[in-house]
Amino acid sequence: MNKKHDTEIDTSNLKNALIISYSYSGNTHQIAKTIQSLTGADWSEIYPWQPYPVEFPELLEQVQREVKNGYKPRLLPGSHSPQLYSVIFVGSPNWCGTIAPPLASWLSRHDLSGKIILPFYSHCGGVAGDLARDIAALCPKADVREALSVIGSGKDDLPTILTNWMKQAEKRSLQAI
Repeated sequence: MNKKHDTEIDTSNLKNALIISYSYSGNTHQIAKTIQSLTGADWSEIYPWQPYPVEFPELLEQVQREVKNGYKPRLLPGSHSPQLYSVIFVGSPNWCGTIAPPLASWLSRHDLSGKIILPFYSHCGGVAGDLARDIAALCPKADVREALSVIGSGKDDLPTILTNWMKQAEKRSLQAI
């Protein structure tokens, strides 16, 4: 018998949810994995056709160039179509104050009209940005909610951080009705 944690939430409003995430270092992956364990949502990770460089100086140079130019890399095929879901969690590292190009590429290739988008991102204290605004620009007909910012992988506090964020998103949904 599984014992419920005090960080579990009522997932009735998230039973038709999908998690889409891109992770470079594993931090965003850990956040997505925890969202999945809290909600039971389906999860699909994004992988660029050409992997990013391992060495940080080369990675930074490439990311800065891609973000500046609005580059959207080719992606490996995914396993879930967003059309079957009403709520989509989208996750990315914060790269140069915005979402990583692989997530931008995925968002620009899918019609998310009418969907609720719950963005989350990992960062290491770098350049702050408005990732929800950047996602809304790529998905103008979606209901993009406030983005959750998590330092690193969130460590032991992650379930509580995510539960509070999802409860806030749920409250905003109920207020909109």
